[in-house]
Amino acid sequence: MSISKVKSKKQRISETKNFDELLDVQYGKIGTKNRDEFEEKAQYFVISEMLKEARKEANLTQEQLANKVGTKKSYISRLENGKCDIQLSTLYRIFETGLGKKINLLIG
Repeated sequence: MSISKVKSKKQRISETKNFDELLDVQYGKIGTKNRDEFEEKAQYFVISEMLKEARKEANLTQEQLANKVGTKKSYISRLENGKCDIQLSTLYRIFETGLGKKINLLIG
């Protein structure tokens, strides 16, 4: 990447007025490959942080939670670190059965 492109991108970043514009400059417009990859990783991060926080609020270790929902500690660990995919049914089972939390799914 040439220096002029780096300066141009830095300048565009400094001129952004909101977070959406920053994401457009940094990762591309919605629907582009880079932006889709970023959005997917961001969603995994959000889910992993929610899971970690809910587990800690319930005063459970990863192993205790895994035992409650019939999975392995290593799977809970990978989920909490955003390192694996999760099926919706498994997500519901972990939150509702394992942690006693309700999940609402919003599709926008």
